[in-house]
Amino acid sequence: MSVEAPLAPPPRSRRTAADRVRAALAELHEYRGQVLTHTEKAWASITFAGTRHTLALLFVGEEAVEAGEQFVAALPDHEFAIPGQLVADAGVTEVEHRLLPEPRLVVQCELLLLEEG
Repeated sequence: MSVEAPLAPPPRSRRTAADRVRAALAELHEYRGQVLTHTEKAWASITFAGTRHTLALLFVGEEAVEAGEQFVAALPDHEFAIPGQLVADAGVTEVEHRLLPEPRLVVQCELLLLEEG
């Protein structure tokens, strides 16, 4: 009779800044939107380093569109809490509304994250 060693838990995957941005935005739009695209580019000045995140979010249905409209209004002044990062700028760059065949909203937004430290 052989005794098998217990399985080790799988290694925890490390959450990236991009993962944290998507999670923070999802919380802000009450998990009503879907990320269509997300790009991340390195950004630096003489004194700071960070990343610029550009996202397209889709909201489908009346309740989701309402949450999306609230998201658009709240994003620029929202105080984010992303560990190790400071959100220096957040804004909506484009909004597209459609009513047919069902209410739909696509929001393009950009966030500039600076590394704390």
